[in-house]
Amino acid sequence: MIKLLRLTCLMFFAITAGNVQAQNTVEGKVTSADDGEPLPGVNILVDGTSQGTVTDIEGNYSVVVGDDATLVYSFVGFTTVKEQVNGRSVVNVALSSDISELQEVVVIGYGTSNEDEITTAISTINSEDITKTPNSNPMQSLQGKVAGVQITSSGAPGASPNVRVRGLSSFAGDDKAQPLYVVDGMFVDNIDFLNPSDIASMNILKDASAAAIYGVRAANGVIIIETNSGDYEQPVKIEYDGYYGVQRPQNLLEMANTQQYVNYINQAGNADQQALIQNSIDRFGANPNNPNLPGTDTDWYDQVLEKTAPIQNHSLTISGGSSKVKYSVGGSFFKQDGLLKYARNDYERTNLRTKIDAKATDWLTVGGNVNISNATQFEADEAVWSQSYYAVPVLPVYDQGNTLAKPIRYANAQNLNFRDPQNPLFVLDNNNNRKKRAKILGNFYADLQLIPDKLSFKTSLNYFYADENHRQVDKNYSDGQTIYPNGIIKSSTSNFNTIWDNVLTYDNLFGDHSVNVTAGYSFRSEQMDFTQSAASNILSLDPNKDDTWYIPKGSNLNPSETYTDGDNFYGVSYFGRIQYGYQNKYLLSTSFRRDGSNKFSEKWGNFFTLSGGWIISRENFFDVEGIDFLKVRGGWGQMGNDGIEPAIGSLTYKQVSLALGNQLVIGVQPDNIFDLITSWETTEETNIGISAEFLDSRLTLDADVYRRDTKDAVLNVLLQGTGRNPRRNAGEIRNEGIEVAIGWADNISDDFSYNISANLSTLKNEVLSVGDQEFLYGGANIAELRQISIPGSSLNEFYGYEINGVFQNNSQIAQSGYNDSFISDNALQPGDFFFKDQNGDGVIDADDRVLLGSFIPTYNYGFSLGVNYKNLSLTASFQGQGGNKIVNQKRSTVRVNQDVNIDADLASHFWNGEGSTNSYPSAAGYRKEYNNNLMNEFWLEDGDYFRIQNVRLAYQFVNKELFGVKMPKTTISFTADRPLTAFNYNGFNPEVTNGVDNQTYPIPAVYTVGLNVQL
Repeated sequence: MIKLLRLTCLMFFAITAGNVQAQNTVEGKVTSADDGEPLPGVNILVDGTSQGTVTDIEGNYSVVVGDDATLVYSFVGFTTVKEQVNGRSVVNVALSSDISELQEVVVIGYGTSNEDEITTAISTINSEDITKTPNSNPMQSLQGKVAGVQITSSGAPGASPNVRVRGLSSFAGDDKAQPLYVVDGMFVDNIDFLNPSDIASMNILKDASAAAIYGVRAANGVIIIETNSGDYEQPVKIEYDGYYGVQRPQNLLEMANTQQYVNYINQAGNADQQALIQNSIDRFGANPNNPNLPGTDTDWYDQVLEKTAPIQNHSLTISGGSSKVKYSVGGSFFKQDGLLKYARNDYERTNLRTKIDAKATDWLTVGGNVNISNATQFEADEAVWSQSYYAVPVLPVYDQGNTLAKPIRYANAQNLNFRDPQNPLFVLDNNNNRKKRAKILGNFYADLQLIPDKLSFKTSLNYFYADENHRQVDKNYSDGQTIYPNGIIKSSTSNFNTIWDNVLTYDNLFGDHSVNVTAGYSFRSEQMDFTQSAASNILSLDPNKDDTWYIPKGSNLNPSETYTDGDNFYGVSYFGRIQYGYQNKYLLSTSFRRDGSNKFSEKWGNFFTLSGGWIISRENFFDVEGIDFLKVRGGWGQMGNDGIEPAIGSLTYKQVSLALGNQLVIGVQPDNIFDLITSWETTEETNIGISAEFLDSRLTLDADVYRRDTKDAVLNVLLQGTGRNPRRNAGEIRNEGIEVAIGWADNISDDFSYNISANLSTLKNEVLSVGDQEFLYGGANIAELRQISIPGSSLNEFYGYEINGVFQNNSQIAQSGYNDSFISDNALQPGDFFFKDQNGDGVIDADDRVLLGSFIPTYNYGFSLGVNYKNLSLTASFQGQGGNKIVNQKRSTVRVNQDVNIDADLASHFWNGEGSTNSYPSAAGYRKEYNNNLMNEFWLEDGDYFRIQNVRLAYQFVNKELFGVKMPKTTISFTADRPLTAFNYNGFNPEVTNGVDNQTYPIPAVYTVGLNVQL
């Protein structure tokens, strides 16, 4: 590592060194040859050096050079011009538009393509959109910005969002269905190590014809990321980008206060729990205004949550280049404090990176980059959220009478005869959970031009090392009733992955024909080592000194939590792609990848794609006013998902004992029931789309309709007569939908411009097969909150009882259609639910269960607008989703624990007489087994929400002076991120990945002040 840093420093100083000679000042103005307008930001370099400058907002420049120097003028979208000084003091230059450069280049698998030649579904993300959002993970910035991509966020510091590209295609759930990230050529599962400011481009390959060139890793979408680099013939550029702000918890769930809680207990009519209220009065005193009401009224969320928490990010980048070498080096620091009090829950990350490219000869370019990330994350015990929800308001935070509680006398509800301690501070104050992560991503390549501008060969070596050390410390404490011993769990996970790619590319034009051919070979190696040890009752552990938080030699280890594990997977791949165009309007592309892997018993897989496009607007017969560009495209392809756990089962024998006569005989018995996962899951997808531009390209449209079928999906198959359910490649899942993205951009004048964009995506998720069985239980796998997969349903759809309403009187019960014995057995009363008898047999039983809805949203949308006036800009983005359901598990636990608090909405809406409500049960009914024992519609709530995602106001200072000194290009910004989320769900947050909510970390609103300075 030290050698690498030394080499980087030497190269940097060598690059930036200039020549010393007689100098003169040259001034001038750079304009556009098309319209004569001045061009700001033009790079001007002394040929063969990194010395130079850039033009100001009026196109003017001034540079000190030698009399015989040659100046190189370059600007994106314009041809590069060289001018000899020849002793002149004024050199004015006009640059002409370069039509080829104006075509946007899109990064695709193992290559690039002009945007108008794309025949697949690819979304390109502007790097500016990524940096606007203050988050630890760049993917969070994409929420609501890309049709067909669902981002589910988390408020916990350092937590990564869940990402779904075109639905959910695996019975194994989201953990095994995340997209593949390709960062500078390296495959990674998460980009939590990247600083958003370091990203130059991000392209999402959504359909199979685009992504399948990545084979067995592509079934859940591919996200290609390239990090920043310098530019050839660019003067040294120094850029600082940073922000500082605060996070505020929002949408906090209002819980029942003491008055509401006591009313609830009294309405329920439970004498034992009414006695608990009196116990609180006896121990802690009565309300001075009402002697029948406890004087304690604790808001537990207020007790455990901070009002605000800081967040900050700072990055510094130095970039530039000469005619032979370009470079970019930088570092960044990110820190996010958590919203919880008492326990550490924060995240801190430091990044260092360097990227260098050099033209060694006219035919050879070499380069490399290294990105080093070091992060520390402290996580609070997740139990704090459910404990804060259930903690009764009649319990104070502290209780000096709880003399046996140590080290702090927190109040314990068990002293009032409640079943559990309930006070969340016991857990918060006595737990420390730290994760330290070190990640290194490297890429080194050589690019040979075998035939200039036609045939090239690129070989690249990519490596990724990740090491995570996890330490969980449970401190010794007493809650006054129970003594909890200390304990430590320490684990270490190391991953070392290597990819060696070799790609041959041929690109040529033959009259009306264009051909691009790519052929390659790739080797991939993935190694993982895991070690864990655990011990308890450690005498040397001091809860106040973290230097004692280790497992000392000779400790009694916990056998079940002390073990090692590991994996070693490797594979080889052969791939190719042919892109053909005729007259730049008829497009055809095909690719093939053959993947070999030792992960499954089936060693090889073949993945083929075919796509085509027709640019109708370039036909001679097409002359439609207002339509500037119109392309139809379609594609089909296959791709794989090898993220599932392999299982190469075989016949085994188990020892059995049998009594024969008076003798115990021991023998062996064959066991032929085992997991057998022979191959990866395979996805086939068909995509048809349209791309269009209207009204001088001010209006743009991209629309796609797709169907993707995942076959050989891994699931558990119940073997009749055995009671066992081994895993097999036996399922099939379909995702299909429509995606539309539309945008409008217009310049009203030189000073004023604006833009508007919107996207909408629909999704239908459907299980086509669960093997030879009729159904498959899955999801959170909670027996009382059943989720099920049935052919024709969505994946893990909620399954239970429909509700016609709430019985208002005894006459309704008698006329319900239920038989008399069912009514009497369940002691039905007004205030109980009127469940729908689906089969009309007079009873409510398992045969009356139906599908109640899915946790997967059926639509997602987003829209944004931007306004620019001179140096002032305002942007705003919005997003939302709908069509999904959430199980409010917090409420449903009343079936097992009834001496806990409830939320204020529930406390305020109980049925309390005829006509009071037809949606909520009575307080007594809520606690009744008939109403709460099994999944029903009452536990389900809509997951729809609308959010103001981001609002940003920025002002740019250009050619301004401060105290008589010319200011560098400076931008000051004010950002409000997620300041408002509107929803009806009774929880902190409607973004629940699996649809089962037992309380999640609140998503904060974030307000920041940002600064960007470019020298």
